[in-house]
Amino acid sequence: MSERGQEPDRAEALSSDEKEVTSSGTEGEGSTEEHLAGEASSESSSSSSSEEESDEEQEEKESPPSCNESGENCLPPCEHCRNENDQKEEVTPRRLAGGQFVLQLDAEGTYQCSLTGLIFEVTGCVKITYSLLSWSKYASLVAKPWIVGGPLFDVRCDSAPALTSIQFPHSLCLGDHGAGMAFKVLHVKGEGAAIEPSAAYSASHVRWVVSSLSPVGPLIQSQEPVQYHGAVILYKAVDEHPSLSFRVYVATNNDSFIKDISKAVKHSNKKFVKIDKPPVCQKLLQNGKRYRLVCEPEAEITPEEIEFVDGSLLKLKSYIEVYVEKPDEFTLSLVELDSDATVWKAKLRERDWIHYDQNKNEQKRSTGSVKKRKPALSILEEGGLCSKKQKTGGTADGIGTKILTDQQLMAVAKQLGRQWKEIAIECLEMEMKDIEEIQGMEDEVNMQKFLVLRKWRDRQQSNGTAEALQRSLGDKGSYELELMLQGFSAQC
Repeated sequence: MSERGQEPDRAEALSSDEKEVTSSGTEGEGSTEEHLAGEASSESSSSSSSEEESDEEQEEKESPPSCNESGENCLPPCEHCRNENDQKEEVTPRRLAGGQFVLQLDAEGTYQCSLTGLIFEVTGCVKITYSLLSWSKYASLVAKPWIVGGPLFDVRCDSAPALTSIQFPHSLCLGDHGAGMAFKVLHVKGEGAAIEPSAAYSASHVRWVVSSLSPVGPLIQSQEPVQYHGAVILYKAVDEHPSLSFRVYVATNNDSFIKDISKAVKHSNKKFVKIDKPPVCQKLLQNGKRYRLVCEPEAEITPEEIEFVDGSLLKLKSYIEVYVEKPDEFTLSLVELDSDATVWKAKLRERDWIHYDQNKNEQKRSTGSVKKRKPALSILEEGGLCSKKQKTGGTADGIGTKILTDQQLMAVAKQLGRQWKEIAIECLEMEMKDIEEIQGMEDEVNMQKFLVLRKWRDRQQSNGTAEALQRSLGDKGSYELELMLQGFSAQC
């Protein structure tokens, strides 16, 4: 990790009773650990962790909208940030129920998680379990002048001494403004929380020397306005109305923030579907600046203007509502008022949402007629209709749930993109050795994907159904794949 504003020897030797080193190379004022009082009582803090774990267990597998299909960070290198050329091995964790990630590291080294961006420095063989948390649950523990700098994680390790440091991704653009910034981490402990020093920081990460393991996330104090790498996330309301209603969220590229948005949408009274458009802002977002969402042709937008703030600590996430009377092609642009510069832009076409709506309507019609069931989309034809001789899995009411056929699995295989191996490991609980064995037997990529899916189906036995596969994939698959699996379930 390239260290900024610090001497390398000092950064490596940083201990828990040394003072914070700011980016200007001077020691920060105050003690190393700033213990927080007030609302951070032992009762609230100890229950926060268990409450968070309870909520996480209920969460479905989610990929933050700021990431691509594999969950990997998709931000292009920022022209204002320095490129990091550190030697570290990228590893893909297993993903467990409840939103937990597991990494088994077999040797000393520095490893970066391809899904979360976390970087672990270990001295030997360890098993690390970690999960993404919400900052809003710990809002009372973050006091001014400190603000959130990146996502919050709960990290556990089966051999704590072997995990020497963790580098947390941050969502800030440092550019040439690092001299006025100080980085620390919020460390939630059994008796409350402490603000502990960082050992170093880079254009993308904040390094923390592990003192003990519990929820930890980066904080920042800045003498200048903070600039963020941003993301714009779109959701469309699913209803019977011919007009269109969208929610537009403007967020920092902070996975905790974005996961909160996903939870808020999922728990809304309305049904929403995410519109897959490039989320990355082409211009930095800044606290306090005003932005306007523009639609061409004109649409009803509420509010027309917003003042951007990092909403990581807020329980309720603000959004812009867009109402379009005539469903057709239109363009949304986020514009900075001061400069009139376009921050983000996307063109929406009917096919971005019509397939989802058609499939939902087809399923409703299917429930009223058992004998006449036809797929709403031509893409479903690749999977073929269910055979009368197909195996079934028993259910309580005696109506069998059909197991996916080889033909349907091949259709699914063709819909999996280039990140299929990551999806197989994360969602289908495959081991890398399984994939390597299959690749050794078969050269054609679609056949490799098919064999992985068939292995999953065989392991599931009577539960190798379209519904089970859709649950396992979560939102990792494309809309077309989601529709295909829903069509298989409706037909069978």
